[in-house]
Amino acid sequence: MAITEYFIRFLQRRDTLSDQDLSRLRAVRTEHVAFGPGEQIVSADRAEKRSCMMLRGLSARSHQLVGRTDERVITALNVPGDFVDLHGFVLAGLEHSVIAVGSAEVEFIDHAELTEITENFPHLTRLLWMATLIDAAVHRQWLVAAASLRSSAHLAHLLCEIYTRLNAVGAAANHQFSLPLLQRELADILGYSPIHVNRAVRDLRDRGLIRWSGADVNILDWKGLSTLARFDPSYLDMERQSR
Repeated sequence: MAITEYFIRFLQRRDTLSDQDLSRLRAVRTEHVAFGPGEQIVSADRAEKRSCMMLRGLSARSHQLVGRTDERVITALNVPGDFVDLHGFVLAGLEHSVIAVGSAEVEFIDHAELTEITENFPHLTRLLWMATLIDAAVHRQWLVAAASLRSSAHLAHLLCEIYTRLNAVGAAANHQFSLPLLQRELADILGYSPIHVNRAVRDLRDRGLIRWSGADVNILDWKGLSTLARFDPSYLDMERQSR
């Protein structure tokens, strides 16, 4: 499946696309590139002439701490259909890198294509803007979750969000999905030590809420998990309306 189809699902979940919109999106020229676990997809502080969408696997927005080259903070996870660095289209450079989480495949899109779309397709331009605003809303919700949830509930919120985003574009179903994160990477996301992350995973298992083996996550009790996480998906803005 072409990456554009995942992005089309992302958009169609939220609005109606005209035949003209669909034709233009499906005509977007891309360069397909595969990355291995931990490889850098987008470099920080580099003026790029293209942006990328996730095709398969996951990627992470990674911030290197100044003066501490062995430490980083992960501030976003990107799933298939996400326009990972669309904000780089209008910014002079990015303050973060994007790295592959497990094996990942992306499609790079030249900024010249985006320029043509924004000049000639006003509806698609609004939807691209919407995509960046949803990305920002997810980031804000991560801050809220970090401030208000602890340990098991915080991890539960992350699992609920990732499954909901994957399910919305048809990349996961039946409360099962792949999350190839090491405990060290989960620690970078949640702000805990790997030991605390291990305890949180074990607690969710002991409660009968999840089964997690390797990269495979199976949510056994969605209601219980989402209640523990106080998960409200409204920040993902999945209501279909004219924009």
